[in-house]
Amino acid sequence: MSNPRNALAQQLAEAVYQALSDDLERQDKVLLVVSGGSTPVAFFAALAQKPLPWARVQVTLADERWVDAQSQDSNARLVREHLLIGEAANAEFVTLTTSDETPEQGVDEIARRVEPLAWPASVVVLGMGGDGHTASLFPDSPELGLAMTTDEALVAVRTPSQPQPRITLSAARLHQARRHFLHITGDDKRAVLGSAMGGDDVRQLPIRAFLSCPLAIYWAP
Repeated sequence: MSNPRNALAQQLAEAVYQALSDDLERQDKVLLVVSGGSTPVAFFAALAQKPLPWARVQVTLADERWVDAQSQDSNARLVREHLLIGEAANAEFVTLTTSDETPEQGVDEIARRVEPLAWPASVVVLGMGGDGHTASLFPDSPELGLAMTTDEALVAVRTPSQPQPRITLSAARLHQARRHFLHITGDDKRAVLGSAMGGDDVRQLPIRAFLSCPLAIYWAP
């Protein structure tokens, strides 16, 4: 019997491949925004196998922990090890950290890096935590209100539930995409998503900010 999470990863990779391929017929470069964590590893591996003209694909992250690029906690490291392999290594990867001490110090430089990319993104692949956060839009973050309302591309975030400071694309910037996919696994996250669909308080469950736009949900047990 096939593993449902691996099957899901293959289905999501096929959908993202088709979306990027379609947009590449109309434009020179396409932008893919991905999320970190453990859930997307199989999806990254599956997408890396797709026969895209990878040199025309730009990849960036929805959010990042403010850690060294070699840290086990680095989303950039995850992307480099599992997505940017083989032909996919030819993609243009735009990271969300600098050598600055804090994300507050680095945010302007990263904004300059992100601005010239091929917005609107072809695809934004979101994840979701058990607390309803997506990207680094955490319900307990003092910066949540700013991240939800600002027109700036990026926000430096500190949150009591997380050990490291972070940087995140703002909700407005994450909305600048032709397609949104939500990739989640497990019954607990399905229950959280169900709760999110049953209410509208974005501060309580930030994933709600993306339920009002077309959102393709990829879930497996």
